[in-house]
Amino acid sequence: MRSEFHIHTLYCDGKNTCEEIVLKALEKGFDAIGFSGHSYTDFDKSYCMSRKNTALYVNDVRELKNKYKDKIRIYCGIEQDIFAPEQNFGPDYIIGSVHYVLKDGIYIPVDESREKLVASVKEYYGGDFYAFADDYFGEVGNVAKITDCDIIGHFDLVSKFNEGYVLFDENDSRYVSLWHDALDELIKAGRIFEVNTGAISRGYRSTPYPREEMLRYIAEKNGTVTITSDCHNAEKLGFAYEEAFELIKRTGTEYVDFAQILASKNI
Repeated sequence: MRSEFHIHTLYCDGKNTCEEIVLKALEKGFDAIGFSGHSYTDFDKSYCMSRKNTALYVNDVRELKNKYKDKIRIYCGIEQDIFAPEQNFGPDYIIGSVHYVLKDGIYIPVDESREKLVASVKEYYGGDFYAFADDYFGEVGNVAKITDCDIIGHFDLVSKFNEGYVLFDENDSRYVSLWHDALDELIKAGRIFEVNTGAISRGYRSTPYPREEMLRYIAEKNGTVTITSDCHNAEKLGFAYEEAFELIKRTGTEYVDFAQILASKNI
């Protein structure tokens, strides 16, 4: 597979311009790429595309699509947060993600930093990470319905800072029951799950999202997956794809080539 559909640029919290990403994709022999800038959220502007940047982003990607049409297929998508307003530019595809838990009118960031997460769970949940995970997976279970996404982004993002189970036990029956319920809803909705290697490239995890047990459950329920690197840096484009493929094969999960899906729809 030589494609990538989870890419962030300078228009949000990425490190490169769109064209720098295209050139790196060509250098690495990619056949197709899709940009997926973070959707605008008015309650947190620190990482997402502003309204102005969203318009600039769409125009930039469309110009690059035409400029490089004989060398690579380029798509203009969006990573739509569950709490973000609907996009009006007609993205080629949508990654549906949960980056916050809404608690008592407060948006608690799930993946901003370990320190912020621990402090928030202590303040709003009395330190109970399972109660926090309950709210998180409740939102994740609704992400397809609310965002009308094609791909489910980093399903178990709640475990980003939990390498070695330093915050909570992911084998605890309470936690397992929560993600079972969320996966059941999303598989029923027929959505594709990304096997996301981004947290590996940034040094937070040693394995992709979702964890192996979740992939086995997806396989058991006849769900499908694709692979992304959640790229924020051109040098990391396609990071650890080989490891992700091996994990998919080992768990017996059905892989789909999202580039072929888009091509079949004449997008």
